[in-house]
Amino acid sequence: MPFHLKNLPKRTAKPRKKGITLVLDKGLSVRQVEDFCESSSEFTDLVKLGWGTSYVTKNLEKKLEVYREYNIPVFFGGTLFEAYVLRNQLECYVQLLKKYQIRYLEVSNGTIWLSENRKLDIIRQMSEQFIVLSEIGSKNPNDIIPPYKWVKMIQNELEAGAWKIICEARESGTVGVFRPNGEVRSGLIEEITDQISKDKLIFEAPLKEQQVWFIRKFGSNVNIGNIATSEVISLETLRLGLRSDTLLDFYSISDEEMDGIYSNNDRSKLSNGQN
Repeated sequence: MPFHLKNLPKRTAKPRKKGITLVLDKGLSVRQVEDFCESSSEFTDLVKLGWGTSYVTKNLEKKLEVYREYNIPVFFGGTLFEAYVLRNQLECYVQLLKKYQIRYLEVSNGTIWLSENRKLDIIRQMSEQFIVLSEIGSKNPNDIIPPYKWVKMIQNELEAGAWKIICEARESGTVGVFRPNGEVRSGLIEEITDQISKDKLIFEAPLKEQQVWFIRKFGSNVNIGNIATSEVISLETLRLGLRSDTLLDFYSISDEEMDGIYSNNDRSKLSNGQN
């Protein structure tokens, strides 16, 4: 950091097991990735090449190489996985990941129908070769999964070998753990985290208000996903209480310390909103 500020929340260091920021790359060019990594690699733990963008991305190998130079693991979006499964080409998908030296794999069924048993079998199989992130939640806003079922599915998929569970929200933040208006399904989150460690979960939260909710609820080192490349530094300031939304959640200066900084007259002006 370029300068020092005391009493900030203690953030975990890379490689992180918690406090993860999972970033959504929606089709950056090689040059854009270089710029992104220069500014934000310190705060980026994983990058997902969203849905099927890797299929149409030019200079994919060069792009992946830049991420590797900055020690940022990359994986392909769950929709691409589903596209291969839909065509009965799972083994081809495995070979694709090996070709591009992708160590992480997202298993999802947010759009296609995939039985719970089949999904668990795939997780078991894939976890022998890859670090598996399994996504739970439908991309259909009308498909509401009851909390008890969320809990059971998460438990089963962790037992099958998933490293983390991604709680669905889409890029819009209007499905899965959120209502169509973007409001957090707080009761659902409470029930899930009452039985499952939050450190095993990555909450997709693309909107600032959603990020603030999770940080206030679980602290600076909550795992958050679906973050736009342009919002990574903004999220880090929220985690550290360096944005107004969380400034008072992490540190409130005491009267004794205030006495050492301001005179009584100065404090009176501050309390009255004067400069």
